[in-house]
Amino acid sequence: MAKALYGHVGSAPDRRLVDEVTQLRAKVRALEFEVVRLRAENDRLAAAVSETDHLVRLAEPAMA
Repeated sequence: MAKALYGHVGSAPDRRLVDEVTQLRAKVRALEFEVVRLRAENDRLAAAVSETDHLVRLAEPAMA
């Protein structure tokens, strides 16, 4: 049994598996970058809407 375990643990990783893991890690990095970019754009748009909303409220005449 020890020989079987040693053979399993000591064997070199499958090249296809290594390639797939590398590709998946690259894809995860790209998606994480996209999330950061979209959050920044969302924050910018939310700030612009907030500013526009504030200006619209100022433009309305005050009720006397």
